[in-house]
Amino acid sequence: MGFGFNLFFVFLLIPLTGILLLTWLLTRKKIFGKFIGFIWLGIIGLMFLALIVHWLTDKKELKKKDYYGYYIIDREFFRGRQADWQYNSFRFEIKENDSIYFYKTDKENFFKTYKGTISTTGYSSERLIIDFEQPVHHILTTNPTTYRRVWSFYLVFNSPKFNNVYFKKGKWKPIDN
Repeated sequence: MGFGFNLFFVFLLIPLTGILLLTWLLTRKKIFGKFIGFIWLGIIGLMFLALIVHWLTDKKELKKKDYYGYYIIDREFFRGRQADWQYNSFRFEIKENDSIYFYKTDKENFFKTYKGTISTTGYSSERLIIDFEQPVHHILTTNPTTYRRVWSFYLVFNSPKFNNVYFKKGKWKPIDN
């Protein structure tokens, strides 16, 4: 818990509980015991509620295994013909043997495959590092930036030709134009 909670706990809650407990033992009135119970049930309830809120709103902590899977262009950031063209032209896959395959495609047809390997950094939420055989496609000239959300994440590659290219996990499906 935070510093403010510790101050509240040490200087207010513990002394108040001690005073109420002593008063309850000396007077034998049940109201003081009930009051102690309500206070502690309220504190435990608030702590439980804070844990649930934290669990529901905290950003996903990524491990290497979270990166494995298929990635497609995320057309939610920018809509239109350019996003649809990128969606139909680029996708990649990260396999469990730490290999990455970047596909240059024309919808279902694969034109070229760029092969590489991945590793991750040692941060609490691991970051993706890619290493491709040369020559490499312009989208892959830098490591992606990982943006975490509560339940998911997306990768952004900085392309010299397209600027930011957004990828999310998912299977490629034909789109209706």
